[in-house]
Amino acid sequence: MVETCVVVGAGVAAFGFVNTIREAGYQGRVVLVGAESVLPYERPPLSKQYLTGRKDEDALLFQPVSFYEERNIELRLGTPVEEIDLQRRVVRSADGNELSFDMLVLATGATPNRLPVPGAELAGIFTLRSLEDARALRAALAAAERVVVVGGGFIGCEVAASARTLGKQVALVETLPVLLGRALGVEIGSAITRVHERQGVALYLGRRVVGIEGRERAERVVLDDGTTLPCDLVVVGIGVRPVLPAVVGDLRFDDGVVVDATCATNVDGVWAAGDVARWWHPRIERFLRVEHYDNALAQGAAVAKAVAGQPEPYDAVPSFWSDQYDLTIQQYGYPVEWDEVVVRGDLDEPAFTAFYLKDGRVYGAVIVRWPREMRPARRLVEQLAQVDRTLLADPSVDLRQLLA
Repeated sequence: MVETCVVVGAGVAAFGFVNTIREAGYQGRVVLVGAESVLPYERPPLSKQYLTGRKDEDALLFQPVSFYEERNIELRLGTPVEEIDLQRRVVRSADGNELSFDMLVLATGATPNRLPVPGAELAGIFTLRSLEDARALRAALAAAERVVVVGGGFIGCEVAASARTLGKQVALVETLPVLLGRALGVEIGSAITRVHERQGVALYLGRRVVGIEGRERAERVVLDDGTTLPCDLVVVGIGVRPVLPAVVGDLRFDDGVVVDATCATNVDGVWAAGDVARWWHPRIERFLRVEHYDNALAQGAAVAKAVAGQPEPYDAVPSFWSDQYDLTIQQYGYPVEWDEVVVRGDLDEPAFTAFYLKDGRVYGAVIVRWPREMRPARRLVEQLAQVDRTLLADPSVDLRQLLA
């Protein structure tokens, strides 16, 4: 009897899996079950090139349908999964159909957080996660002049940059004193904050939204200090949370599906990858859940090898990039609390490399407009290098000289 592997989810991690599973030697049946009706696609351009009209939907697809046919990957798209029964080993979709599995890959991703304030149910309030979200937002932006973005993380900053590029009036509300403060810290976040100020974004930092007003649509955003921001639409980017259908059985879940270093869950024959997975990182010996494209793609591929009988510890260095105006922000490193930031270059321009240190070791790096330093910076992070801070901060010192 042919073994069946079911993949729940059709995002980046799922594509990483199906892109690798046949090359890894797996001969069983593979069924990809996705809630969206579209083929697996890239999400990063949704807040950037797609929103500004520089990329159309066909260009977002990872591969055409023939790719899946050639690899004998069954597609069940537009099929939301309602329940996973780990005891009976079946997946039940919203239409009541059941699909049995021998192996199961959970690649269900994450869902955006909603604003818990009065008026949050009004029309004209958007989140941005899926292609459907992006379609709706792009259409609304075409008719809008005044845009309020709630949240100064990567999605909020990218949407603000795209809206300004389209010539819209943009106000951005963030509870922290700088943009990207959670991810990059105050010093580097301040540099990105200045970029948005210079581009004409009206910033309301250290402020919180307490309500949204309007008769049928969002017309005003009310802040905690009484400020009222008139708007034609609101975009909410205040983080995401891992999402999973109802599960029958003892699956360990704690801010994500908990998996070991090979991405295997506590249930035999069940793995998780991407935004929904919280895995044990053997290099830094702690659990991580990373919400980035590169990680989802690579982790999906790692799970494919495990399903094919070649499990290996997944110890990749998380990486991320963000395009805002003419800036590309490249980030490498582990999401741990740092105790020191060492900067080489010019934060005001901005053109720099910043290193995040903990206990004297390089745990992370952010590169802006210094592409030549991307590779050696990444290697310093991979090595958790201990480097003389004076040399690290000196832009005349070639980073390659500091590698072990």
